[in-house]
This record gives sequence, C-alpha cells and structure tokens, in this order.
Amino acid sequence: MPTAEATRVLSGRQYLDGDHACTEGALSAGCNFVAGYPITPSTEVVERFAARIPTIGGTFIQMEDEIASITAVLGATWGGAKSMTVTSGPGFSLMMENIGLGAMLETPCVIVNVQRGGPSTGLPTMVGQADVMQARWGSHGDYEIIALAPQSPQEAYYLTIEAFNLAETYRTPVMVMLDECIGHMTEKVVIPEADAIELVPRRRTDAAKGEYLPYAVGEDGIPDMAHAGEGHRYHITGLTHDERGYPVMSVDCHDQLVRRLCDKIRNNADDIVRLEEDGVEGCEVLVVCYGITSRVTRAAIEGARREGVAVGCLRMLTLWPFCETRIRELAPAVKAFVVPEINYGQVSLEVERCAGGLAPVTLVPHMGGGVHDPAVIQAAIEEAAR
Repeated sequence: MPTAEATRVLSGRQYLDGDHACTEGALSAGCNFVAGYPITPSTEVVERFAARIPTIGGTFIQMEDEIASITAVLGATWGGAKSMTVTSGPGFSLMMENIGLGAMLETPCVIVNVQRGGPSTGLPTMVGQADVMQARWGSHGDYEIIALAPQSPQEAYYLTIEAFNLAETYRTPVMVMLDECIGHMTEKVVIPEADAIELVPRRRTDAAKGEYLPYAVGEDGIPDMAHAGEGHRYHITGLTHDERGYPVMSVDCHDQLVRRLCDKIRNNADDIVRLEEDGVEGCEVLVVCYGITSRVTRAAIEGARREGVAVGCLRMLTLWPFCETRIRELAPAVKAFVVPEINYGQVSLEVERCAGGLAPVTLVPHMGGGVHDPAVIQAAIEEAAR
C-alpha cells in the first residue's frame, strides 16, 4: 500500500504548464497548506492544488484577499504545516508587510509570484519581469530573502521543491519568481518517484517543555522551531525581540537580531546561489539573464556566435541572494555585460554594481506584454563586442 508521501507524487512523464508544475513541486515537497486569492496569471497553481489536496490530505483555503492569505500561511507554518501562497503583481504588493513579518519571525514558507506586466493592474494576462527588486526590497527594514527564477515548467517543478528545502534550511520565506510565459507554457515535465526526492526536514527543537527558547541559536545562527500545541510555552512577535521572543526595545538587541537575520543568508550565499554557465570562460561579451528571457536569449547568442562574437551566458536560477561573487570574478576578464530583461532595468543595476566599473553593462529592456525579439538582443551583443 503506498505511503501518504508516495500518493501525493504523480511520478513519471507529465504534460504540464509551469503553474501546474509548480503545484506538483509543492506537493512533492510535502506542502499540505495553501492559502490564496485568485489573480491572473497565477490562479492555475491554486486551482490544481485545490483539486489535488483533498485526495491526499491537506488544506486549501481561499482567503478574502492576499493580506489574509500570507497571514494564514505564517500561522499554518507555526501550527506545523508546510505552507505556500501564490499571487501576482498587485497581490504581491499587498503581501509585502507580512512577508517582512515572516522574515522577522523566521517562518519557513514559500511565496510563488507569477509575474505580469505592471505597474498597478497593468497587463494581467501578459508577461513581465519587473517584480525582481520588489522581491528583495518590498518590505521595510533590513532583512535578506531567497528568490528563485525557473525558465521552464520542469524547473518550476524542481525549484519549487528547492524553495521549500531552502525555507526549512534557513528558516525564512522563499520566493519562486515565475513569469507569465513560464506559468502558461506547457511542456514535458518528468517527476521522479517519491523516494528519489530529497527533502530537508524542519529544524525541530529537542528542548524539554519549559526550557524552549524560540530564538536561541547555535553556531549557524538559525534557531530550532516548536509548533503550537506541542506543550512548549513561547512568545513570538514582529517587534525587536531577544532569544525568548520577548520584545526588547534596545539598540544592542536590534543590532544583534538584524545582523543575524541578514547574515544567515549572506554568510551562506555561495551555497544558496544557483547558476548555469555556457561559454563563460574566455568570452568577450557575457549575457546575464533569467526566466523566460534566458530562453529567448539562446537564439541571440547562437546568432552572435555565428558572426564570430565570443559570447557567453550566465543564467541565474537564483535572483536573491545575487550572484555578486561570480560577477566580480568575471568583470575583469570580459569586455562587456549585456542584460536583457522584461522591465526597464533591475538586474542590470546589480550587474553594474558588482562589475564595479571594470566592464560596461548594456541593458536591453522590454516593457512587458511579450518577450524580446532575439534580433534586438543579438544586435546589443554585437555592438558591445565592438
């Protein structure tokens, strides 16, 4: 008789769009609670979850809005669930305050944002990549975040599992930044058997009842967790707090807390960052790309190579933390960077910062609604090589 874990995995070859692949990744990761509110182009993620979860055990709840959705996710995690919410542009904005609360409470959870054209209501059914900086800086105060960017339905599946694993490893909210094209693109997705999927368990306390401190940390700076109803008495708050979780309004406590919240990601950035490189060593021009734009860029790179340009590609699977170590390593060796984005310049600013003036950065912007013409990117590569 199959286990609960096995029955939630639709193993084998599937024909799925990116939104549905994201759902299957969440289920493979053990997600058993999703709260959300319908918003194009992300609704298909929760529609599939709502259909699948009653047959395998778990909860989907449609909340009254996006603010309530992220709040429910934080509460469900502290109640012992593996939790996720799903949204797009305007809903992402509404979630930001409580994403900051999730970072402060060190709540492992996943936020899927299927990006569309903005600002405001913008282009609800059309592609965009303009939420990149919001993912990093959207909530107030100092904190770090992890955000992943798939380029295919297959990666939407795997990177959703990866998002849950990173959330549990570092006790932090993690974002999966799809875009509309990837969300609605249908391709073959190969799903492994349940026993082949490696999952990171939650960091659980072994403290005796009455001795648990919710924010006491060891050498790695990451606290263990206890769930509500297990008999531990503890306090959690969005206020600056000590290891007991009690509010402490002092400069020293705030300094210690914020440094730890940031450093648990910063100090592990080299382990978190995922990159794919093609022709990077010895190239003159280096294209930095992510999401659907990385697929469009392939044709541009192949065309430029036929014209004799030594061009490499650095594809970011991880948007945050940013791959600044690798950019700094490569900047002295390349003639120029080219950054195509479906926005008016976001990742390009980070590349420029990390390049430190050692190589110029050419932005190839596209305002949203569709993808680049590969010829436009190719022309930018060839111009940068001159």
